[in-house]
Amino acid sequence: MRFLDQFEKIVCSLLLLAMTTLGFANVVVRYGTNRSLAATEELLTGGFVLLTVFGAAIAARRGQHLAVELITDMLPAVLRRAVIVTATLLSTILLAASVWFCWQLVANQMGTGMRSYGLGMPLWWYSAALPFGFALVLIRFLQAALRGVDG
Repeated sequence: MRFLDQFEKIVCSLLLLAMTTLGFANVVVRYGTNRSLAATEELLTGGFVLLTVFGAAIAARRGQHLAVELITDMLPAVLRRAVIVTATLLSTILLAASVWFCWQLVANQMGTGMRSYGLGMPLWWYSAALPFGFALVLIRFLQAALRGVDG
């Protein structure tokens, strides 16, 4: 169970390690041979997208997502709670829509057979983790929200 609790941290750590290694290898090859590993940009861009989504899951779990609290801090407790509940509901809808649309993106890319420019790989390989990443953000966001209600 500890693995599942730390899943997004493990994914981010492995992604960052792979991206750093790939970027370093590209620099070494470029300066050593005057050539470049052309596909590294494609892989690093995909890695940054995944790193952002799984990093958002870490922030959501910790309750450290972006929030502007200036107005809610000035509200009376009853109104503050209503605003927080409304924001939580809207955020949940947005995250659920993100899961849905990312899943549709992957299905579309699979159906059309789109390929990446650099490596010619099926484009859905880059997008496949997005719906799961957003689902994880949603789960972690709801966990933090429930802790906030209980706490």
